[in-house]
Amino acid sequence: MPKRKFQAPTEQQLAVRRDYIPDALLTRCPVCHQDCYTQDLGEFKACPHCDYGFRLPAWERVAQLTDAFDEHDADLRAPADFTDAAYQDKLRRAAAQSQMNESVLTGIAATDGMQFGLGVMDTNFMMGSLGSATGEKITRLFDTCTIQKLPVVMVTASGGARMQEGTRALMQMAKISAAVAKHRETGLLYITILTDPTTGGVTASFAMQGDIMLSEPRALIGFAGRRVIEQTIQQTPPADFQRAETLFANGWLDQIVPRPALKQTLQRLLRLTQGGRQNGWYHCL
Repeated sequence: MPKRKFQAPTEQQLAVRRDYIPDALLTRCPVCHQDCYTQDLGEFKACPHCDYGFRLPAWERVAQLTDAFDEHDADLRAPADFTDAAYQDKLRRAAAQSQMNESVLTGIAATDGMQFGLGVMDTNFMMGSLGSATGEKITRLFDTCTIQKLPVVMVTASGGARMQEGTRALMQMAKISAAVAKHRETGLLYITILTDPTTGGVTASFAMQGDIMLSEPRALIGFAGRRVIEQTIQQTPPADFQRAETLFANGWLDQIVPRPALKQTLQRLLRLTQGGRQNGWYHCL
């Protein structure tokens, strides 16, 4: 029987076939550059090849880490005295995209019967940038937890200080750091969970001030961008020099935890450290 000659499909036939292909069928990992079926990312949105955690909205992280959550300062937003129309429009679009009024979600959470303060930054709101309202919300969280004698967990994800607010945004680094120091002086625990990306002024302040510092695999963590560093030192840094694994190897992180194990790890740490620094919780680690 003679072989059938291959006949390429027409454009019309290809168009019909494409109609049956689901949208976003494949997702490419930005770190290992491997393609995978989007449905294989699972509920934790983690790459099956390298464990990189794709960026998540704040409320999804809250659902993954806690059993209950009481949001605080939900209506707090950037001051109205910023008259730049383009900035105000950008704030409105960010709020619509993220369903939040600012780039951080804060409140009192509970897991496994233990209460703690929780702050979660959201890259869907202007890349998680640190503005004056962001700083005020985080500061209030630490102040509340200092009064109530609760540990604090911060999940960081940010492109740095919000330049539209100028000096007012940069001052949030010192403002939050002062609240962190006051919380620490009372012997209370502060845990940071660094996610992709944690950069700029957030890295230069409260993201790196935790008593226990965790990170998701392959997270980008650094201060200046790669291009700025290359231009400054006139050298080409290693490809992974700002990844969590490099920071861990050089002693900047305590542990790298895959996203599916974060809740269990957090519960274990909170259980071990219930006594606080005053009772020598660090000897349990």
